[in-house]
Amino acid sequence: MSGTQEQPTSITYAGAGVDVEAGDRAVELMKGAIKATHNSSVIGGVGGFAGLFDVSFLTGYKKPYLATSTDGVGTKVAIAQKLDIHHTIGQDLVGMVVDDIVVVGAKPLFMTDYIATGKVVPERIADIVRGIAEGCKLAGTALVGGETAEHPGLLAEDEYDVAGAATGVIEADQLLGPERVKAGDVVIGMASSGIHSNGYSLVRRVIAHAKWELDREVAEFGRTLGEELLVPTRIYTSACLDLVGALNDGENFGVHGFSHVTGGGLAANLARVLPQGLMARVDRSTWALPAVFSTIAQLGNVPQPDLERTLNLGVGMVAVVDPAVADRAVELLNAAGMGAWVMGQVENLDPSAADAGLDFVQGAKGVDGGAVLLTGSYAK
Repeated sequence: MSGTQEQPTSITYAGAGVDVEAGDRAVELMKGAIKATHNSSVIGGVGGFAGLFDVSFLTGYKKPYLATSTDGVGTKVAIAQKLDIHHTIGQDLVGMVVDDIVVVGAKPLFMTDYIATGKVVPERIADIVRGIAEGCKLAGTALVGGETAEHPGLLAEDEYDVAGAATGVIEADQLLGPERVKAGDVVIGMASSGIHSNGYSLVRRVIAHAKWELDREVAEFGRTLGEELLVPTRIYTSACLDLVGALNDGENFGVHGFSHVTGGGLAANLARVLPQGLMARVDRSTWALPAVFSTIAQLGNVPQPDLERTLNLGVGMVAVVDPAVADRAVELLNAAGMGAWVMGQVENLDPSAADAGLDFVQGAKGVDGGAVLLTGSYAK
């Protein structure tokens, strides 16, 4: 046989679009931020196959319950990607996860994260993780592990998504929830920092319809549209745990429950922490819609029921407390910077309340819980 035989083409992992060295550089850039969340219970450093957490302190519990939650940030990441600003999205992730755990009164102990991207840009990944670490510090939670996966061909080079999970603990007889809520309890709202991390599919559709650009200065916001939309989710964990510590003494419970206002809005989430046979009557006139919500409503001519089923409308967390401690609870939450106020009360279910139509929510999110009736109009 004559002629020169062609050498076979070599196909490498890097040639397939996965840069292992970039992943290693990203880890080096984020190490410091991760270590800053660690406490004496964290075993080992950054980069192990598994995160280790010493739970020997649980031997001091009579009957410890572990609480866990997982979530993501949703399409808010599209705003971060378009603006090329990535250091705030991590706090959103932490807020979505740990504040679901604190609803039952549990203290979040540790968290892990997962980032999938079309191309690992070390600085971008490090920015995301630094935001996660900052959120963990605010929540008093250790960031003990994570994973960054490069998915060329599945995601575009500038695309990514983030998810996370956390684990917390609570003494069994200190668990909060519907079983503790009773007629006469007071409903306290805590202000959101903005849209948080739910409803961005609606928000993005509205601003696209209005042809507003993210760099548009909006007088009502005092900043650009993009800056407003990227305001990170407020983290309520520490304030809620401090409230429980101040008002619950192990036998007497001033705080009966919390509701984290995420997807589904205020009524749907509050209904989940009420027992059957009870109803929370919430007065809209006790707060004004923050500018970002009224602007979205006007730009998209969004019906009020749709707004209330999709966005938090200025209420990020709710506490349900005994009336004897309501004033003290508001005082403590305001001192912690949560912007709290009394927004309603719990009462026996009024069968005629269902006549209020969309203002009445019962059995929300498939949970056989209580009901919520929204009354009045938002303050101006």
